[in-house]
Amino acid sequence: MKEYLAFEISQTDHVFSRGLVRKQEKPLKEQHVRVSVQYSGINYKDALAATKDGGIIKEYPKIPGIDLAGEVIESNTDDFKVGDKVLATGFGLGVLENGGFSQSQQVPTDWLIKLPESFTTKEAMTFGTAGFTAALSVLTLDKQGLSNEAPIYVTGATGGVGGFAILLLQQLGYQNITAISRKKEQENHLVNWKNLEIKKPEEVLADKIKPLSKQKISALIDTVGGDLLSGLLPQIKQNGRVYACGNVGGNQLNTTILPFILRGIQLIGIDSVTIEQGKRKEIWQFLSENKQILTQMPCQEVLLPAIDGTISSLLKGTHFGRTIINLGVKA
Repeated sequence: MKEYLAFEISQTDHVFSRGLVRKQEKPLKEQHVRVSVQYSGINYKDALAATKDGGIIKEYPKIPGIDLAGEVIESNTDDFKVGDKVLATGFGLGVLENGGFSQSQQVPTDWLIKLPESFTTKEAMTFGTAGFTAALSVLTLDKQGLSNEAPIYVTGATGGVGGFAILLLQQLGYQNITAISRKKEQENHLVNWKNLEIKKPEEVLADKIKPLSKQKISALIDTVGGDLLSGLLPQIKQNGRVYACGNVGGNQLNTTILPFILRGIQLIGIDSVTIEQGKRKEIWQFLSENKQILTQMPCQEVLLPAIDGTISSLLKGTHFGRTIINLGVKA
């Protein structure tokens, strides 16, 4: 069996470690496909997984990476053949089973989909879990039947999910988008995006949060959660909707029932982890058809030995855009 390089996390009661390891390929398990991983993305969930007591991984050692794209090099199913280009996001990748921070990986066949023909593996992972989550949020919002001029807010605008959500909304023709970001030094790339107003959280939140405030927002895509979401809920318009898809600002939600029973608003959770495969294929096809927006998203590419810096910046809240891993390092 071949040797390959991976980024592995280990934790016992007394010792935590993360870093590069050399591993030997094991015999292919039933209903799995062996993928030569070409690219993976570094996501906030991966950063938590790479932290002592991060609450993501239950059994160690584990290779993180909740998304990957590459080429099939071994298969025991007719669904995938050697040479097929494939991608995977969510399910238990990088959590229950070893993930994308590895040059070679076994992946359950029902977690994989074939790459849309117009996509490269690099393009797919530049979108990655962030782009997939954004697309799922935007396509769900688009069914709301809003006018193109309806006020839509997006939190966490300098992050991958928020940034892609804004770009995809613009692709669909929405013209009244407010981007909320507290990272002033990283907003420069937002300035050139069309039909976009940029505000800091303190500019949209009242000094004192009331159960109901002036109705300003028809739809909100929220990647942050916590106090920011709590403060925006009272501002949602009659029959407005909130699409919650992230928690970098915290898991707690301090609110009242009043916006829901007096204004009929809806709080809709966006689950990009366990969504069924048919819908996944539709979303990835949608992203492949709109891949021109990738030129507007800040993205850096790193090699496997250099991912610690990105993990640190994600945990500190200083990361912006997307970071993808090129798994082309020779083992």
